[in-house]
Amino acid sequence: MTLQIAQDEAADEVLSTNAFALLSGMLLDQQFPMERAFAGPAKILDRFGTLDPLVIAAAPPDEFAEICATAPAVHRFPSAMATRLQDLARHITEVYSGNTAALWQSAESGTELIERLQALPGFGKQKAQIFVALLGKQLDVRPVGWREVAGHYGDEGSFRSVADVRDAASLSKVRSFKQEQKAAKVT
Repeated sequence: MTLQIAQDEAADEVLSTNAFALLSGMLLDQQFPMERAFAGPAKILDRFGTLDPLVIAAAPPDEFAEICATAPAVHRFPSAMATRLQDLARHITEVYSGNTAALWQSAESGTELIERLQALPGFGKQKAQIFVALLGKQLDVRPVGWREVAGHYGDEGSFRSVADVRDAASLSKVRSFKQEQKAAKVT
């Protein structure tokens, strides 16, 4: 199954075939348009030649930051995100021996999965819940209790987050939901 999060065939292929790319896209998904955030890992792959967490973790920080900042940048805050990406790569290297998918493949419960995600640099509760929902809804990673720990992001038929993006129409629904939420906070 090919994810269609970035709405770009090549970027979506990278997300679908590389676990670190998918996790990195989720990390980049903040204060930046969702599809551009999830296209970031493909840009890094093109420029850096690999998405291997061991290689990214060991890269000279200045060089990696420059790769992330090259136009079009992987994020609106490329230097800060380069640091976060390297921190994420170090965590995956140290805790999962560089095997990103082991983070979710070996989780025995939704509770264990969300705890592992919240232990990642740059992942708070909400980001972890969204990623659990993404794994469950789109990749069939469904340890016992996954929907409960995902909160409303795990709701069937919802259009709240990247977990619900499967095509341009669902992306539009997610955008509408987010705009409604912002408008409700303003009033």
